[in-house]
Amino acid sequence: MVEKIYLKIPPLTGERERAAYIYLPVGYDGMRRFPVIYMFDGCNLFSDEDATYGKSWGLADYLDYTETPLIVAGVDCSHVGDERLSEYSPVNFTYEGGKIRARGKKTMDWLVKQFKPFIDENYATKPDRTHTAIGGSSMGGLMTLYALAKYGKYFSRGAALSPSLWVCGGEIPPFIVNGSFKKDCVLYTDYGSKEFSNHAVQKKAFAETAAALITSGVHVTARVVRGGVHSEASWGKQIPYFMNILGFKPGR
Repeated sequence: MVEKIYLKIPPLTGERERAAYIYLPVGYDGMRRFPVIYMFDGCNLFSDEDATYGKSWGLADYLDYTETPLIVAGVDCSHVGDERLSEYSPVNFTYEGGKIRARGKKTMDWLVKQFKPFIDENYATKPDRTHTAIGGSSMGGLMTLYALAKYGKYFSRGAALSPSLWVCGGEIPPFIVNGSFKKDCVLYTDYGSKEFSNHAVQKKAFAETAAALITSGVHVTARVVRGGVHSEASWGKQIPYFMNILGFKPGR
């Protein structure tokens, strides 16, 4: 079951509301407690009707079918101008000739200080770090890496699909170089083989970033998805892989 609620993110958009999507697992009754994965671009996770480009990951279908005991909390991105790029970036960068101002820290501060406490108060979660994960794709994948590097006190594991490392110009993101990763940090990350041509620096950045994370002690599973492209349809096919790596096993 997916609940759709509306909330405000004052540090980012003032009084403007946006949607959040809460997936509750099969058999959820408010008594048994479940781990949680917080995910970016919530509108693209569950329903084609809500998805930005008309195709979702189909995440609820997978979780229902496998009866995976997991809560998913995904907040919608902004659909106004370049706000999504700004909210989902920990670094300043240039895009199509314009400068994007990093507001990733504001996004994460709100998520851990406001949204996570709200979820823990209103749903039967296991709120501790061990049972809390984070995930996303594209700019959401970049934010997942940032969250593990800088907000590791809240998250023990994450899934970064097709992270937009190109925003750092082909270099290892500074927040990873200067990050502080917990010894038990688990990361799944991937790239579609057909995506590397989208940005000239992407292949180099992905390889070097994965190596830097391994050197930092992160338990990394890095994949190049044969034939994979930069789309919700492609990311949806990776759900069984990253769910397994993050330890969210089917319930049946």
